[in-house]
Amino acid sequence: MRLYNVVRYVALAILINSVFMLISALISAFNSESSFIPLLYSALITVLFGVFPLIFVPPTQEISNKEGLLIVVLSWFLSFLAGTLPYVLYGGPFTFTNAWFESVSGYTTTGSSILAEIEVLPLGLLFWRASTHWIGGIGIIIFVLAVLPFIGLAEVVLFRSELSNMVRENFRKRAGTAIRILAGVYIGLTLAETILLYVFGMSLFDAVTHSFATIATGGFSTKNSSIAWFKSPAIEWIITIFMFLSGIHFALLFTVVSGNLREFWRSSVVRFYSLAMVGGILLTAYSLKVNGIAEWTTAFRLAALNLVSVGTSTGFASADTAVWPGLPQLLIIYFMLQGACAGSTTGGMKSDRVLLLIKSFGQQLRRLMYPNAVIQVYMDKSSVRDDIVANAVQYIGFYLFIVFSGTLLEILTGLTLVEAFSGTVATLGGVGPGLGSIGSMGNFSAVSAIGKWIFSILMIIGRLEIFAFFIFFHPKQWSKKLTY
Repeated sequence: MRLYNVVRYVALAILINSVFMLISALISAFNSESSFIPLLYSALITVLFGVFPLIFVPPTQEISNKEGLLIVVLSWFLSFLAGTLPYVLYGGPFTFTNAWFESVSGYTTTGSSILAEIEVLPLGLLFWRASTHWIGGIGIIIFVLAVLPFIGLAEVVLFRSELSNMVRENFRKRAGTAIRILAGVYIGLTLAETILLYVFGMSLFDAVTHSFATIATGGFSTKNSSIAWFKSPAIEWIITIFMFLSGIHFALLFTVVSGNLREFWRSSVVRFYSLAMVGGILLTAYSLKVNGIAEWTTAFRLAALNLVSVGTSTGFASADTAVWPGLPQLLIIYFMLQGACAGSTTGGMKSDRVLLLIKSFGQQLRRLMYPNAVIQVYMDKSSVRDDIVANAVQYIGFYLFIVFSGTLLEILTGLTLVEAFSGTVATLGGVGPGLGSIGSMGNFSAVSAIGKWIFSILMIIGRLEIFAFFIFFHPKQWSKKLTY
């Protein structure tokens, strides 16, 4: 393995971060804020670390699969570290642990926060906080590939290294085409939502930052009470619709723009995801109404935003779901686990894998009933290879094991069972808020330092979709000597 290849491409990812730090510094300078110097220094530091490798390391367009994996994982980890700089240099509530937690939560689009008072932060720092969502939303390396189209043959390896097997199976496009589709849909959705939010009453700053958080399915708001602060049904519905769209495979959204609606609705995953959401919203609205929490119209709106928010791992809120009845809270936990579609910016196990699990259960029943029959799992009238089905089932099994392990560790740090379990599900799935004191109107500030580091690791495991994380830390993966 050639280390210089790795260093050069990781440097490009660091440079992307410095651009957004500079934009954040300009916002602070325009508003004469105290965060200008921390953001400027952070930008200069990241520029230096990003530029030097590009000057001294020779360019290459050929990289190996191992180099691709190392580039992707190091790009994430070094971006997390770079992301802490503005927070640490600013100070206030940001100890290094808190800064690391907030940075990881931003880049992994989790949306969990240690901040009890968000609105006291300068606008420049709030913009940086939202930017970490937008950078991490489609993946740091995909972002680099979209912005820097001159990378050449390495593009294919990096594209495969960044995306999980489930996404690649559903994204039957060449790497260059797939990247353009991802970037086009991502930017298009962001622009469309920004315009609509601005038209319906948000300031331009809030419209941009909330669009960054929505399309990346992150959930960082500029307000303490999240979306509830705006007291606008129109804004709530706009954000709900764009969260729902951001949970759909971007290639399928591209077919809609291209005018092929039939192919879009033929997707069994889209139908499963959509019908599950509708069913959850109706049950939640019914529960809110019969328990006297809200009338039908309000109940349906609250159910829609908050269920779609957790189901797409966004984390916005328009109500304190921690005080809702048991049925909605159970549905919230389910949608935290399930997530939306592969090929989107969302977290969780993904609806694709859950649907494959259901179909594989049916397949096993039929095999027991008809031992001599050849029975396949079908998705969209095409048979699915047994190894893909097995991979999905194994992923779900290991995902649930990590949920159990994370819950156990967090209980040992002093959290209650509800907080430990919901917090583990929320951070592993990239959802953001849990239940109890870390609920939709709470925060993670009271969690112990050890607890925050555990939650941070869970965010990273979830964002790298488990296998890439453990492969990276497997001793045999790097047993061969690195070359310089």
